[in-house]
Amino acid sequence: MYNNLIYLLVVILILTTGSIPEQPQIPWAATLVLFCAKGVLFNQLALYYFRRNSDNTAARYFAAEQHLSILAIVFLAVDIFLLEGRFYLNRVPLAQEIPVLAHLTGIIVFFCYLCLIWLAARPSYQRIFARTLSARSFVAANIKINLAILLPWLIISFLFDLVQLAPFPQVKNFLASPWGEPLLVLLSLFGLIFFLPLAIVRLWGCTPLPPGPARARIEDFCRGQRLRFTDILVWPLFEGRMLTAGVMGLTRRFRYLLVTPALLEATTPEEIEAVMAHELGHVKRYHLQLYLFLFLGFGLLTQISGAPLLMLLLSSDFFYQLIALTGKSPDTILTLASAFILFALMLGYFRFVFGFFMRNFERQADLYALSAMGYASPLIRVFEKIALLSGNIRDLPSWHHFGLGQRIDYLRRCETDPAWITRHHRKVHLALILYTAVIVAGGFAAWQMPQDLLGEAPKARFAEALIRQKIQEQPDNGLWLQLLGDLQYSLNQEEDAHNSYEQAIRLAPDNAEALNNLAWLLLSAQDPSLRAPARALLLAQKATTEKNPHMLDTLATAYWANGRLEEALAIEEEAIARAVTHKGFYRNQMEKFRTTRYSSSTRFPEAEQTSSSP
Repeated sequence: MYNNLIYLLVVILILTTGSIPEQPQIPWAATLVLFCAKGVLFNQLALYYFRRNSDNTAARYFAAEQHLSILAIVFLAVDIFLLEGRFYLNRVPLAQEIPVLAHLTGIIVFFCYLCLIWLAARPSYQRIFARTLSARSFVAANIKINLAILLPWLIISFLFDLVQLAPFPQVKNFLASPWGEPLLVLLSLFGLIFFLPLAIVRLWGCTPLPPGPARARIEDFCRGQRLRFTDILVWPLFEGRMLTAGVMGLTRRFRYLLVTPALLEATTPEEIEAVMAHELGHVKRYHLQLYLFLFLGFGLLTQISGAPLLMLLLSSDFFYQLIALTGKSPDTILTLASAFILFALMLGYFRFVFGFFMRNFERQADLYALSAMGYASPLIRVFEKIALLSGNIRDLPSWHHFGLGQRIDYLRRCETDPAWITRHHRKVHLALILYTAVIVAGGFAAWQMPQDLLGEAPKARFAEALIRQKIQEQPDNGLWLQLLGDLQYSLNQEEDAHNSYEQAIRLAPDNAEALNNLAWLLLSAQDPSLRAPARALLLAQKATTEKNPHMLDTLATAYWANGRLEEALAIEEEAIARAVTHKGFYRNQMEKFRTTRYSSSTRFPEAEQTSSSP
């Protein structure tokens, strides 16, 4: 279940990042053929993966399921980024008004891949775990587990989309602020924490444990431990054949104790008490609240690391080599790269940070059961039964739990020497203090982080890549060459800008902006060899058919550069009359025309370039 949490987080990330293409580059018929071919290929890979070893062990089964789930994420990423699935998902009815509908459709596609895995895995599962399950019930049980993980995100996203549609400008302005969306998500998350357990137990088909000795003993035990709850439920996980239990809910009113029928059948009343003591340990140690804290920490990690990692990415040669190699648009490659970076962050955080706390929280719950029962043997017997009946998994390692064998050995050690109990609790407390300090420091860093941390150079390089990609797509459109020239001029790449403007004018001889900008470059270039006042005047005269103030200023400067002062002053007067802003700058231009002479060494301050040039 914990692996599925990470997988679904990555899927949500893939579906919600990046822009929607205006038009797909691949025809829809070819996309459909490729998509279906991929589905057939994935099905064959899943069948091969589970059939190649007839003597599968539980460890191999879970490894195969994990590898295929990761492969399903890769296949979905191909659908979204290479087959431009986001374009087709956005065509789902009402998806443009309620984007979560498009995301939900993408999740359904991912679940189709997962269903192929589960159907292929069922024979191996039945053989290894000695269970008999129909294909329908096996797939349905897996879907229900995953839907419980998705439900909070779906509800929050749906609420957010509805708020965006509300006719309240103040609300929309608040959501557009830097803290608007995170605050809404946080408030929705807290609301779900209290009400979600009720929805999940119904989704899973849980029913109250019938009155009888088992229920009475659990109630008496919980009463003795001063734990209040709403109900004890039978959890029909995999038709009730999975040996497990759980606790859900932060408050008494929404707290449920869950136990599967198989666990009730396989354990004695004393062993059931030990299992309940373990689950109570999670409540007594506030592990559910701490898990929420750890999730918020991951959100802060992505907030802090996003801009620096993006800056490194846009500054690297590898990123632009990848664009050239794939032929995809820079924004598509940026989305892919960003998703990969966030996936790496997510994997590292949940496997090492979140996983560390989960393993040690489970150990704390084991130790609470030891303290509540007074001895370790009942819980140890439960672990031995689970290991044997679940496919001999005693030594199977796990990133989110210590192995059953490790947990048994530690319980015996603590029973012999109780000092190990205090030592473990101290270890968890110190780790939480360190984590909290890091979170507080990270929050302060995020608060103090400059708004424009990315800087201008990486932005300009990425913009250039976007423009060049548009030039390849529309080689006859001079506008893109003009924009490339504007960008190159702003970066002081004067010779490159000169060439781009010349090409733009050849494609569109009446492009007033390209004419004006090239004229200004020929007047103001820092390289004297690029200056050509006579040609600049011809270009500026042709550009000023639109009579824009900045173009009139360029024409006036060209007259002045060619020694025609009276005409320069007259044109500048017209620029002042037409201007809404920068009137002071144009007046300074007139003063300069009267008091100085133009030469090839004349320097133009940055302010002049900004106001008179593109």
